[in-house]
Parts: sequence; C-alpha cells; structure tokens
Amino acid sequence: MAVHDYIKSGDFATEKHVPVIETVDTVKAGETFHVTLSVGKDIAHPNTVEHHIEWIKLYFVAEGTQLPFEVGEVSFNVHGDGATANEGPVHAISEGSLAVSLNKSGKLIAVSYCNIHGLWESEKEITVA
Repeated sequence: MAVHDYIKSGDFATEKHVPVIETVDTVKAGETFHVTLSVGKDIAHPNTVEHHIEWIKLYFVAEGTQLPFEVGEVSFNVHGDGATANEGPVHAISEGSLAVSLNKSGKLIAVSYCNIHGLWESEKEITVA
C-alpha cells in the first residue's frame, strides 16, 4: 500500500478532521494573497494531549502538471500540556495563515494530521488571471 491509500477526505461541514482552505478564487499573477488553513471549522475537533491536530500542510499543483509543491506548514505544538494534562496554560488552535504568490492557475491541496485518526485532505481550485 502507498501513503495515498491512508489519506481520507470528506466535507468539513460533516467531518471534523477535514482541513479547510479559505482564500480567494482568483488572483493576479505574482501578487501575494493569504490562505487560511484550519481543522474543525464547522464541527470542533478536540485539542487535548490525547487527541489533537499536529499540523496542516499546503501544497500547490499547477494546471496541466502532476508535480505538487509544498508551499508551507502550520504546526500546533501544545495542547494543554502542563502539570495537569489538558489544563496547561496554553493551547495551540488548529488554524493558521500562509502568504502565497502564484504564476499559474492550479489546485491548492491541504493535508492535516490527527494523532489518532491520521491523514486528511481537501483541495481548492485557484485561477491566476
């Protein structure tokens, strides 16, 4: 089996593990825009030491190719850790933003990792005008 056999997908409105990609639909070539990535947008995902999202990675595949470029990663390193598990002084929230610039239209792909339920993905088409 290959790694893609273990990646799950779905609709974030009904599945709390699916990463959400929020950005514009059309951008100008070479112009910077922001992509917000999150998990648990419509259905909250747990954020405990025992069950949490560790990271979300963003990839881009240009139209007409099959080569994914890793644009960036947002990592979440604390989940209420401390003297008493889950009641520590800080929690990283499973959301972050990346600044991106594209020269070609294509597809943004987000992959998230839950420490219990594994890899999840979603995608969004983006047009460069």
